[in-house]
Amino acid sequence: MEKWFEISIPSLIAVIISSIAIYIAVILFTRLFGKRSFSKMSSFDFAMTVAIGSIIATTILSKSVSLVEGVIGLLAVYVLQLSAALLRRWKLFQKLIDNQPLLLMDGQQILDKNLQKARVTEGDLRSKLREANVLDLNEVRAVVFETTGDIVVLHTTNAQKQVNQWLLKDVNRDAT
Repeated sequence: MEKWFEISIPSLIAVIISSIAIYIAVILFTRLFGKRSFSKMSSFDFAMTVAIGSIIATTILSKSVSLVEGVIGLLAVYVLQLSAALLRRWKLFQKLIDNQPLLLMDGQQILDKNLQKARVTEGDLRSKLREANVLDLNEVRAVVFETTGDIVVLHTTNAQKQVNQWLLKDVNRDAT
């Protein structure tokens, strides 16, 4: 327990230099590979973020991992993320990596099975409707549970206006 609070000057300098270098590497790789690396995340993006955090922590604090090894590991994770982003262009790979958007409301009709599948309560749904400034359920055209976990409300005060079906092309309508 006494060693918890001990640190040598060389170790302190190594941690500071590693922290600065890995921080610069994260910024550089994020700029090179795009903002998506830390935006609203799919499950793959979340795994990438956790991996980056682990590599950063291990590189900075572990004596068994060199700075060069940490930067190479970080680069490998970014290359994996870029590869997955490119492979997502094919439907099969996209289905393996990403969740499919799920319809929670079709017009005024609440789709209870889909709410259960998404683990969204009616209270959560009402909250999102209020957040979207929906004043009456007849304004709702569709509510979609997106791949990122966001709930999107498509609504209008114009009773004649319908949702363009292109917007709902990849949305799962049936929870079965």
